Amino acid sequence: MSITSSLAVILYLSTGFLLLRRLFQHPGEPCAAKQGLLLPGLLAVALHGWILYQSIFTDPAGLDLGFFTIFSLVGWLVALLLLTTAFRQPIECLGILVLPFTALALVLGQLSDQHHYLAHTLDSGLKFHIFISILAYSLLSIAMVQALLLYIQDAQLHNKHPGGFIRSLPPLQTMEKLLFRMIGLGFIVLSISLLSGLLFIDDLFAQHLVHKTVLSITAWLIFVILLAGRWRFGWRGRIAIRWAMSGFIMLMLAYFGSKFVIELILQN
Repeated sequence: MSITSSLAVILYLSTGFLLLRRLFQHPGEPCAAKQGLLLPGLLAVALHGWILYQSIFTDPAGLDLGFFTIFSLVGWLVALLLLTTAFRQPIECLGILVLPFTALALVLGQLSDQHHYLAHTLDSGLKFHIFISILAYSLLSIAMVQALLLYIQDAQLHNKHPGGFIRSLPPLQTMEKLLFRMIGLGFIVLSISLLSGLLFIDDLFAQHLVHKTVLSITAWLIFVILLAGRWRFGWRGRIAIRWAMSGFIMLMLAYFGSKFVIELILQN
């Protein structure tokens, strides 16, 4: 790994540690955006972005969209969205989980010698589809972390044993509102992703895309049911969390499950 990569990993882990230390030093205090705690993470994101630019835009081989490169890219987007949103919404506690994950994704991306190149001459519409798909997955990844925290928070409140970490989270209703905002935005981007696939991919049900397509559409339908249930029946709590997790699992299988099988197992 390069010095730049090592520095970015250290900054990611340091930010996660600072957030965790603040949690233990001030148990029960609600999470609130603290610019001093988030700045190292933002610097890590900037360094990580430069590393990804050099890794993806290779020349003359083409765009490197290998499994671990995309894994690192998704981690970067998740961290970027989290840290920038944390200045407006009380979600920086998610960084305790997200930032170490992003550091791991960066390490794997740098250490892996597995590549999957696409030509620079790739149609611009297909490039848009790839980008918007990765963005949709990243947005819904943050929603998944939020859903996990909401599940833990709901369970501990029902058992009347909320720990210091749970007491530091915003109220349950606020957490639910944030979750559905994330899911709503992610759903819109996912819809654009599926539509762009229909427009720009000649054979969406080709052999190497059929599993990804079916799983992505299944995830989209799950999120449709979840959002409709929220709007029509006021779904909340565990039922909403289960639907959200089910949709994300389908999406994870679509994006990384199929890519893992094709590139690492079948080596196509």
